[in-house]
Amino acid sequence: MPARATDARRAAVLGSPIAHSLSPVLHRAAYAELGLTNWSYDRFEIDETALPGFLGGLGPEWAGLSLTMPLKRAVIPLLDEISDTAAAVEAVNTVVFTGDGRRVGDNTDVPGMVAALREHGIEQVGSAAILGAGATASSALAALARVCTGDVVAYVRSEARAAEMRQWGERLDVEVRTAPWSDARQALRAPLVIATTPAGTTDALATDVPERPATLFDVLYDPWPTALAARWSMAGGAVVSGLDLLVHQAVLQVEQMTGRAPAPLDAMRGAGEKALSER
Repeated sequence: MPARATDARRAAVLGSPIAHSLSPVLHRAAYAELGLTNWSYDRFEIDETALPGFLGGLGPEWAGLSLTMPLKRAVIPLLDEISDTAAAVEAVNTVVFTGDGRRVGDNTDVPGMVAALREHGIEQVGSAAILGAGATASSALAALARVCTGDVVAYVRSEARAAEMRQWGERLDVEVRTAPWSDARQALRAPLVIATTPAGTTDALATDVPERPATLFDVLYDPWPTALAARWSMAGGAVVSGLDLLVHQAVLQVEQMTGRAPAPLDAMRGAGEKALSER
């Protein structure tokens, strides 16, 4: 029997590792601002093997889930429906449980990236560069499909990764060229640079930031700033952070899970900044 609106509702973030996740901080801040005193949001260490059993054990009080690695693709066969955006990048980071018990998956990373860029005044660019070719890079390509009118150059470490990025470009209708990671310093002259690599990977590029950099979107948020972001900002360039992305994608998750819009962006960002400052 579906939970009533007055019943306690639950949500959580799943992944492995998960202890570092800021999602509980952001979602709980939203619940407090929205007056949803009967809502709770937790975190669970769950890998691909444990995911089916975890989903199968959830009761009607559950409203939704946030998913991080390595579950974004593994969850897809366990869902009743996924959005076009999630299907396009083969990644689900949001699951909403409907009143009739269906599991619906979405990807809020892509619109979250677009929203973060627009918040910083980036509505459209003529070209862009992506550093890296992992899972986040496909979401970056999907976001660029909405804001980039020209080609995208992806700087990668292997021909296999290069082939994957070109395939994603074809799938997302984005003109993608690839270049070796050894040439990554050239990326820094693009109108928009999206860094999707793990912590430390772009540190060596900090000394190559041009005199007048444009916009850097670095998807990391802890530790922050990265060496590249710090040098970029010192040179006068615009910087979009991983916290910007995290907050904007979480805003969309809160709205989908609670049915309340708009979610309190400023309160969620403030809570995230406070949590990071205390680490």
